[in-house]
Amino acid sequence: MPIQRIPHDTHANEAITMAAGKLIAGNPAQCVANLFSDPGGQFHCGIWEAEPAHWRVSYSEHEYCHMLEGRILIREDGGAETLVSAGDSFVVPAGFKGTWQVLEKARKVYVIFEPPGIG
Repeated sequence: MPIQRIPHDTHANEAITMAAGKLIAGNPAQCVANLFSDPGGQFHCGIWEAEPAHWRVSYSEHEYCHMLEGRILIREDGGAETLVSAGDSFVVPAGFKGTWQVLEKARKVYVIFEPPGIG
Protein backbone atom coordinates (compact mmCIF):
# COMPACT_ATOMS: atom_id res chain seq x y z
CA MET A 1 0.00 0.00 0.00
CA PRO A 2 1.48 3.41 -0.94
CA ILE A 3 2.00 6.37 1.39
CA GLN A 4 -1.23 8.35 1.78
CA ARG A 5 -0.81 12.12 1.94
CA ILE A 6 -3.28 14.26 3.88
CA PRO A 7 -3.23 17.62 2.04
CA HIS A 8 -4.08 20.48 4.40
CA ASP A 9 -5.75 22.41 1.59
CA THR A 10 -8.40 19.68 1.11
CA HIS A 11 -11.88 21.05 1.66
CA ALA A 12 -14.41 18.90 3.47
CA ASN A 13 -17.59 18.36 1.46
CA GLU A 14 -19.46 15.49 3.13
CA ALA A 15 -22.02 16.98 5.53
CA ILE A 16 -22.24 15.53 9.03
CA THR A 17 -25.69 15.29 10.62
CA MET A 18 -25.77 16.08 14.33
CA ALA A 19 -27.55 13.52 16.51
CA ALA A 20 -30.79 14.74 18.07
CA GLY A 21 -30.42 16.28 21.52
CA LYS A 22 -26.70 17.16 21.23
CA LEU A 23 -27.03 20.76 19.98
CA ILE A 24 -26.70 23.45 22.66
CA ALA A 25 -26.52 26.57 20.44
CA GLY A 26 -25.74 27.80 16.94
CA ASN A 27 -25.71 26.27 13.48
CA PRO A 28 -23.84 22.95 13.70
CA ALA A 29 -22.80 22.95 10.03
CA GLN A 30 -20.00 20.37 9.91
CA CYS A 31 -18.31 18.68 6.96
CA VAL A 32 -15.65 16.02 6.61
CA ALA A 33 -13.31 14.72 3.93
CA ASN A 34 -12.21 11.29 5.12
CA LEU A 35 -8.97 10.68 3.23
CA PHE A 36 -7.97 7.29 4.64
CA SER A 37 -9.60 4.37 6.46
CA ASP A 38 -7.93 1.06 7.26
CA PRO A 39 -9.55 -2.14 5.92
CA GLY A 40 -10.83 -3.03 9.42
CA GLY A 41 -12.63 0.31 9.85
CA GLN A 42 -10.88 1.23 13.12
CA PHE A 43 -8.43 3.89 11.88
CA HIS A 44 -9.45 7.01 9.93
CA CYS A 45 -7.95 10.38 9.04
CA GLY A 46 -8.88 13.42 7.02
CA ILE A 47 -10.05 17.02 7.24
CA TRP A 48 -12.99 18.32 9.33
CA GLU A 49 -14.62 21.77 9.13
CA ALA A 50 -17.30 23.42 11.25
CA GLU A 51 -19.15 26.71 11.61
CA PRO A 52 -19.64 28.33 15.03
CA ALA A 53 -21.92 26.25 17.26
CA HIS A 54 -21.91 24.47 20.63
CA TRP A 55 -22.78 20.79 21.15
CA ARG A 56 -22.34 17.80 23.46
CA VAL A 57 -19.80 15.08 22.68
CA SER A 58 -19.14 11.57 23.96
CA TYR A 59 -16.06 9.81 22.55
CA SER A 60 -15.77 6.07 22.00
CA GLU A 61 -12.66 6.68 19.86
CA HIS A 62 -9.23 8.22 20.49
CA GLU A 63 -8.79 11.31 18.30
CA TYR A 64 -5.62 13.25 17.47
CA CYS A 65 -6.34 16.72 16.05
CA HIS A 66 -4.15 19.36 14.44
CA MET A 67 -5.93 22.72 14.08
CA LEU A 68 -5.49 24.39 10.70
CA GLU A 69 -7.70 27.42 11.39
CA GLY A 70 -10.24 28.77 13.87
CA ARG A 71 -10.75 28.44 17.61
CA ILE A 72 -12.60 25.80 19.64
CA LEU A 73 -13.33 25.70 23.38
CA ILE A 74 -13.56 22.11 24.65
CA ARG A 75 -15.11 21.58 28.08
CA GLU A 76 -14.90 18.31 29.98
CA ASP A 77 -18.00 17.39 32.03
CA GLY A 78 -17.24 18.55 35.56
CA GLY A 79 -13.70 19.52 34.66
CA ALA A 80 -11.25 21.57 32.68
CA GLU A 81 -11.68 23.86 29.69
CA THR A 82 -9.19 23.72 26.80
CA LEU A 83 -9.01 26.45 24.15
CA VAL A 84 -7.39 25.29 20.90
CA SER A 85 -6.56 27.38 17.84
CA ALA A 86 -4.70 27.24 14.53
CA GLY A 87 -1.34 25.47 14.95
CA ASP A 88 -2.37 23.53 18.08
CA SER A 89 -2.29 19.73 18.25
CA PHE A 90 -4.12 17.70 20.89
CA VAL A 91 -5.64 14.30 21.70
CA VAL A 92 -9.18 13.59 22.88
CA PRO A 93 -9.13 10.18 24.61
CA ALA A 94 -11.83 7.55 24.31
CA GLY A 95 -14.32 8.01 27.13
CA PHE A 96 -14.18 11.84 27.04
CA LYS A 97 -17.57 13.49 27.67
CA GLY A 98 -18.25 17.19 27.48
CA THR A 99 -18.87 19.91 24.91
CA TRP A 100 -17.25 21.41 21.82
CA GLN A 101 -17.87 25.10 21.21
CA VAL A 102 -16.61 26.32 17.84
CA LEU A 103 -15.92 30.01 18.46
CA GLU A 104 -14.91 30.84 14.88
CA LYS A 105 -15.00 28.74 11.71
CA ALA A 106 -12.61 25.85 12.31
CA ARG A 107 -10.68 23.34 10.20
CA LYS A 108 -8.57 20.48 11.52
CA VAL A 109 -6.72 17.37 10.48
CA TYR A 110 -8.11 14.43 12.43
CA VAL A 111 -6.76 10.96 13.11
CA ILE A 112 -9.19 8.56 14.78
CA PHE A 113 -8.60 5.13 16.28
CA GLU A 114 -11.68 3.21 17.42
CA PRO A 115 -10.56 0.52 19.90
CA PRO A 116 -12.56 -2.71 19.83
CA GLY A 117 -15.16 -3.07 22.55
CA ILE A 118 -15.54 0.65 23.37
CA GLY A 119 -18.75 2.44 22.51
